[in-house]
Amino acid sequence: MAGGRRGKLHLSKIYTYACGKTSLKGDHEQIGQPGFSRVVFCNEPDHFEAKIRNYANNYVRTTKYTLASFLPKSLFEQFRRVANFFFLVTGILSFTDLAPYSAVSAVLPLVVVIAATMVKEGVEDWQRKQQDIEVNNRKVKVHVGDGTFHDTEWRNLRVGDIVKVEKDQFFPADILLLSSSYDDAICYVETMSLDGETNLKMKQALEATSSLNEDSNFQNFKAVIKCEDPNANLYTFVGTMELEEQHCPLNPQQLLLRDSKLRNTDYIYGAVIFTGHDTKVIQNSTDAPSKRSRVEKKMDKLIYFLFFVLFLISFVGSIIFGIITKDDLKNGRMTRWYLRPDDTTIYFDPKRAPVAAILHFLTAVMLYAYMIPISLYVSIEIVKVLQSIFINQDIHMYDKETDKPAHARTSNLNEELGQVDTILSDKTGTLTCNSMEFIKCSVAGTAYGRGVTEVERAMAKRKGSPLAHELNGWDEDEDAQIGKPLIKGYNFKDERIIHGNWVNEHNADVIQGFLRLLAICHTAIPEVNEVTGHVSYEAESPDEAAFVIAARELGFEFYKRTQTSISLHELDPVSGKKVERVYDLLNVLEFNSTRKRMSVIVRNEEGKLLLLCKGADSVMFERLDKNGRQFEEDTRNHVNEYADAGLRTLILAYRELDEEEYKEFNKKFSEAKSSVNADREALIDEVTEKMEKNLILLGATAVEDKLQHGVPDCIDKLAQAGIKIWVLTGDKMETAINIGFACSLLRQGMKQIIISLETPDIKALEKVGDKAVITKASKESVVHQIAAGKAQVTASSGSSEAYALIIDGKSLAYALQDDVKNLFLQLAIGCASVICCRSSPKQKALVTRLVKLGTGKTTLAIGDGANDVGMLQEADIGIGISGVEGMQAVMSSDIAIAQFQYLERLLLVHGHWCYRRISLMICYFFYKNITFAFTLFLYEAHASFSGQPAYNDWFMTFYNVFFTSLPPIALGVFDQDVSARFCLKFPLLYQEGVQNVLFNWRRILSWMFNGVYSAIIIFFFCIKALDSEAFNSGGKTVGREILGTTMYTCVVWVVNCQMALTISYFTLIQHIFIWGSIALWYLFLLVFGILSPSISSTAYKLFIEALAPAPTFWIVTLFVVISTLIPFYAYTAIQMRFFPMYHGMIQWLRHEGQTDDPEYCNVVRQRSLRPQTVGVSARRVARTHR
Repeated sequence: MAGGRRGKLHLSKIYTYACGKTSLKGDHEQIGQPGFSRVVFCNEPDHFEAKIRNYANNYVRTTKYTLASFLPKSLFEQFRRVANFFFLVTGILSFTDLAPYSAVSAVLPLVVVIAATMVKEGVEDWQRKQQDIEVNNRKVKVHVGDGTFHDTEWRNLRVGDIVKVEKDQFFPADILLLSSSYDDAICYVETMSLDGETNLKMKQALEATSSLNEDSNFQNFKAVIKCEDPNANLYTFVGTMELEEQHCPLNPQQLLLRDSKLRNTDYIYGAVIFTGHDTKVIQNSTDAPSKRSRVEKKMDKLIYFLFFVLFLISFVGSIIFGIITKDDLKNGRMTRWYLRPDDTTIYFDPKRAPVAAILHFLTAVMLYAYMIPISLYVSIEIVKVLQSIFINQDIHMYDKETDKPAHARTSNLNEELGQVDTILSDKTGTLTCNSMEFIKCSVAGTAYGRGVTEVERAMAKRKGSPLAHELNGWDEDEDAQIGKPLIKGYNFKDERIIHGNWVNEHNADVIQGFLRLLAICHTAIPEVNEVTGHVSYEAESPDEAAFVIAARELGFEFYKRTQTSISLHELDPVSGKKVERVYDLLNVLEFNSTRKRMSVIVRNEEGKLLLLCKGADSVMFERLDKNGRQFEEDTRNHVNEYADAGLRTLILAYRELDEEEYKEFNKKFSEAKSSVNADREALIDEVTEKMEKNLILLGATAVEDKLQHGVPDCIDKLAQAGIKIWVLTGDKMETAINIGFACSLLRQGMKQIIISLETPDIKALEKVGDKAVITKASKESVVHQIAAGKAQVTASSGSSEAYALIIDGKSLAYALQDDVKNLFLQLAIGCASVICCRSSPKQKALVTRLVKLGTGKTTLAIGDGANDVGMLQEADIGIGISGVEGMQAVMSSDIAIAQFQYLERLLLVHGHWCYRRISLMICYFFYKNITFAFTLFLYEAHASFSGQPAYNDWFMTFYNVFFTSLPPIALGVFDQDVSARFCLKFPLLYQEGVQNVLFNWRRILSWMFNGVYSAIIIFFFCIKALDSEAFNSGGKTVGREILGTTMYTCVVWVVNCQMALTISYFTLIQHIFIWGSIALWYLFLLVFGILSPSISSTAYKLFIEALAPAPTFWIVTLFVVISTLIPFYAYTAIQMRFFPMYHGMIQWLRHEGQTDDPEYCNVVRQRSLRPQTVGVSARRVARTHR
């Protein structure tokens, strides 16, 4: 339908022009009032009044910072973190006499950490800046005067400019459509980047401007547009155009939104209405909800806990210091004579001991600040980014067919992937392919189609029917068409219909009408290959594409559409040859979710007026004429059978119209279409409602939405991992149940608790029509059914029975009310599977919120369509499937994958690894900092809390920056407790994250205790080993500098060797980082000691002259390191041998070569968190117990 100039085609017969046919009533009365004050001077962007209004330019900026705001804004963001702010305060205090170390050594680590984070922020923002530059520099043709159009950058557009946009270009701003390459001034627009929908939308200009279809027409064009102010509503627009003394009302039909694309139209002319940040798409661009993982939230609590410990020991030490200072000078006798308490500063003055204690408190807080891991946040950010890169690069999650890898759109939630308790999944396009195949149909009460669906195979297996073997045999004997159809969208096999054989059927005339309706009643656009002559279709949905393809394959080829006609190549039953027929397209009665049907009104070549209609069985059967129900009973039975087979069905019917009836309808329909008030849609529905009745039934279609490859196996693995799976779908209950059986969420023997309002009592009340009574009775019915189901589940809690909860949309609306939702959640938690049918997008989001808040556990939502966005944003983790329903779900997700089956590897492998790595990394950070800080505390206590640090200033500065920073990053990126293969072979390993065994308070406190214990061993062993003993052959005794450096060496060795004991999977990088950190310490000590004493101070030539030549230094280091690590090593060995955790058991399996021993593996699996009740494995187990 792409086209250049056409002959005169008057689409106004279908889509009535608004201008001159409606009065300015309703919303248009608000023009000029607040909220409706925008005035646009078309073709006069430099108009005096336009300049006064100072409209936004068309430059769009998505960056977080500007050059001027980067430094202050980024610094503000960094110091919002409590830890960073604390170190800023201590850094400022380090410039006073209170500081136990030099100011430079205190400030440098903070500068390094803040600078690293700011560089990361800057790089990310620069990437956004590059994207902005690319968008703002795109070109578009703009009228520059005298009917001439020149290319200019988007950023230079102004309100009032006339632009010419050509085929497949994006619209640079919000534009008012003036005319197009079509004579009736229509154009087709793709809005996938706005709402995720891939179908084309038709727009039409005003009749008054439709003739402006040449560049030269704009030489003297002038018009004034008055319209609403900028707002975020994509689907409304109110305005008027003053053109040559005409006042034409404007509506959304004339508005072309920025970032949508012109399709199937050569070009359009338009006037710029909203620019830049005033455009509706930018007005809609809000930041996604900020999500933080549970591990990160607990880490914040740990930081606060360490602050409490820090202030506590500082407070206790200060009290002791105050008491000792007060007693320093009694009766002229000095206890600590070396401090000269009789002639000292305020810091050690016995007469002002309370003040000295307060000042000491500040000194102690600064000294013990090393307990807080300053580099933790930036290290975790680095690790998460690198983890995300590994997820993105995983070849096992790359989909060759769509050429799409996994894409972690945020790195904040990596470890959350390892703690998922409940998955809430969409069905269509997520569990299924959303690639519809026409497989069966019912025409004139006769069922056609020998295709076998996956659900039918699953049902046959479920029932143990011989049919299962027959089906499989038929599948193998015929051809491979079932698994992979030769024609996309078409999988129909029945010799009675194909190859034109339908002409020999008893009801051939009905079949002809059925196929003709499929070929005409749609909004698809044909594209003919000029070389091969093959016709392909661009349709609003996969269903619609399947229908026109089926009609083509069965003899009714739709090959051409104009604004007022549809052309077919039909198989003539008399001659047996293809003939060309043209149908005048008079009206399209569009589909929407309320009507659940669509119709077209056409005139055939014989002059007959026909209304062709297709829709859901729930609305179509009631519209049949009493003389049009000849095949109703058989068709209903077939539709139910198709639903049982997991197929999606539509009813097809028609009626003939007389001329007078049509004229009256067309008049009312045109008036309703051209209405611009808020009731426009209601008026259209009212008119069409009267027309779509007294129909004659033709039959029903059945299309299959196949399960995605690997879905049953993936669900089985996730169930083995202890993850519960809920399905939230808009499909009918029967279809959802059968898909549930096909993917093993349901199985034979599982008791179904069905909550529905399709009961005789409720239906009887609905006929009466009293809404208040219906609402009350419906709620009571739902509450009663939920209570009965809960009692049933509770009664069998001790048994191995499994329950499935299935609830429809009407019931769900009552189940989600505040006074019922907790009861509903308790029932759902007690069931093995939960399927919510006929769910609206809002209900999906509400169910997700209920599970997230009600259970307090991690929820993951997965979907592929725009209707899943609320659910994805509400869940702790949102996974978008990059399928055929557009990109809105992906754009709203945290992680995007191409198929549902990749969820298995994403959670069981990457989720488990990331959770374990981040948990161990955080615990290790706290361990190494506590070890270091407590040696400082113990030394200060040993020195009567004098505020004297044990180590050189620069030793303390570089501890977190150089000597212990890289090994935990390597742990967070590379460590594996078990390989990916074993993660998938033993899904129960995932339960470590579900139960949070690696980051609970017991484990965190045990690591902290390990740090305190290590500090005690290091300090006292060094003190005792070096106290009052000759340190070298010269008889020199140990001073503070030698003791401190020896202790520091032991700390560096211990914490790095502790890392070596903690790692399960060594790589070359980890070896380099661990042993390199230790080697770097010695190198630093050597080089730093050579520097001037003004820089190295107490470390001047310390290593060369004192430490390296002394055997005592090396012996003490070796002895202390071994003594400190032995308890941890012994504890780990005993736990691994006698009380192994899940990963430990699997490591033993691998070590002893028993990974293929079914009996031993089964013993390991019995440690599962909850018995497996869904999935292929559960079905297999249940069969053996019968």
